[in-house]
Formats: sequence, C-alpha cells, structure tokens
Amino acid sequence: MARWKQRPPGSNWGEFGPDDQLGRVNLIGEEQVLKGAREIRAGKTFCLSLPLDLPGGNVLNPRRHPPRLSPTRLQDTPYLNFPLRTLNPDAVDVLSDDQVLLSMQYSTQWDSLAHVGALFDADGDGRAELCYYNGYRAGIDVVGPKDASHAGCGCDGDGPSAALKLGVENMAAKGMQGRGVLVDLARHFGLGRTLIGARELRQALTADGIEVERGDMLVLRTGFAEAVVEMAGQPDAEVLHGYGAALDGTDPELLQWISDSGIAALCADNYAVEAFPARERQGPRAMLPLHHHCLFKLGLPLAELWYLKDLAEWLRAHGRHRFMLTAPPLRLPHAIGSPVTPIATV
Repeated sequence: MARWKQRPPGSNWGEFGPDDQLGRVNLIGEEQVLKGAREIRAGKTFCLSLPLDLPGGNVLNPRRHPPRLSPTRLQDTPYLNFPLRTLNPDAVDVLSDDQVLLSMQYSTQWDSLAHVGALFDADGDGRAELCYYNGYRAGIDVVGPKDASHAGCGCDGDGPSAALKLGVENMAAKGMQGRGVLVDLARHFGLGRTLIGARELRQALTADGIEVERGDMLVLRTGFAEAVVEMAGQPDAEVLHGYGAALDGTDPELLQWISDSGIAALCADNYAVEAFPARERQGPRAMLPLHHHCLFKLGLPLAELWYLKDLAEWLRAHGRHRFMLTAPPLRLPHAIGSPVTPIATV
C-alpha cells in the first residue's frame, strides 16, 4: 500500500523508489567517489570536527547538553584504572573502560531525514498527517514517547525514541564519501549577520570560479564554529545568534537553486545552516523553511557545526575549492542524528 497519494510541491518523493530512505544521498555514486579521489594531490588531511564538548553548556539549544563520560561498571565496581590483580593476584594489567551520555546533535553533526518532518496531507483526504520524507509517518516509522506534540502517534509512556525508517544508519551504510566543494562565505561577506539568498550565493560562486555539480556535497564556511572555539566552552548566545552568514530559507530562489543544483548534502560550520528565526511571514509555514525544503521535501541531509578554518585557508592558498570528503555518521540503528568527525583530504 502506498504511503502517500500526493507529495509536497517541489519534492522528489518516489523518484528514488517508493521505499527510499536516502534521498539525494543516492546521487553519491561510484563516479562521484572517484571525482573526490581525483582531488587528492597533496595527501594532506584536515579534521573538520569541533571537540565534541563544544559549544559548551546549553545556551544554543536548551534541549541539548554536553557529553558526559563515566566509567563502565561491573556491579558496583567502576572499571577505570582497575587493576586485574583484584581478580587474579598474578595479573599486571590495568583496565580503563568508559561510556558516554551524548546528545546526538550537540556538536559537529549530521541531521538524518528523520530530524524534521511536517504536517502534510499525504493521503489526499483533506487532513494533514505528521510525516517525513517519502511519506514515512510519525507514530509508525518514527516513534517516541506520547506527548501533546505527538498526540495520536501511538507511543506510550516515556519509552525510547526510534527512527524505524530514515535513521542515520542508512547514511552510515552508504558511506558519505565523495567530493566536497567549499564556499567561503566568511571571506566574501564578513562575520556580521548576512542573509545568504540565491543572489549572494551565486555572487560567491562566480567570484571564486566555483562550479557545483550533481552529487557534490556543498560545504559552507561562515566563521561561526571558529567563534565557538574562541569562546572556549563559554558560548555567548547573544553574539552567536547574530554571527556570520546564514542561508535565507525564506528565499524561494535559493530553495530552487538547491533543488536544481543536484547537491547530495549541505554542510555548514554554523548552527542550523539557515538563519533562525527565519524572516517573518504570514499564514501556515515552516519555522525552519530550509530544513523543510531539504530534509522533508528533497531528502537532502544537513550537517552543522563543522570546523572549516584550516581547510578553507589551505584551499585558498592553493587556488582550490574541491576535496575528498569522508564523513560517515555513527552506524547506530534508529538514531535521528549523529556526531561526525569529517575528514577532508586534498
């Protein structure tokens, strides 16, 4: 039975198959991986991840908290600096073993396609349902504790969350390796808040002679993550919420450019990729219009809080914009997002 009878205007639901869970990531095929590999000329690598305890605190998002490490335990015994002679008097081994309580999208991250859905009348019966990319449903394919915002989803009590479809493990199995293309918005527009619509993005692409091709992963530097590093775990929310360039999700021409470009992923060093809150509009609307367009309509994954300064400076010094990008998320079944340690190879 089909999950939807009508799809959102401008979406690509069904174009990669009725049960597709990868969306535009499907465009990263063998040739795209080879294109990325051909960009390796110097054999130099760049880590594009922040330390995962940054930004620090929870002022950027009160729901997300820094990772908390603790020892694993056997009964009441913590296994940290644990001498095995406790168990065997002849043993010389000392064991340390830890675990982490981690918000999956606290720091450098991927959003899976289960991160943002919408109220949409996929059945064509005049009633909007809570659904996600390709018509997957809240309460059936993405489940969690029942509360006011999930009324009727069929989730009971305070149980676990699970993206039974569209989980981040699909991206991990795919590999998320191909050609990255970096656009240095910070260099073109400075560090003050600038809304980047289609006009501004094309301006930067033209100025640097950058061509973006089908299957590329587009990477945007705004300087935001660099400011986070300088704040050393004490983020100033007032400064950061107005810091650097951010995509204008309310610009229909920009959204159309994303659709037409054929990019397979959109990665940025800032929080949310798009400006939030979005420019004020009237009537029923997405509060995160770029997330709505990319995750919900196109199945185009978003990445946030990547650290791009060193890579951007090296590429500029060598007159380059493309590189091999390797950025698989954790292969954690049913997770909605994932920390990631992206590596650029040039």
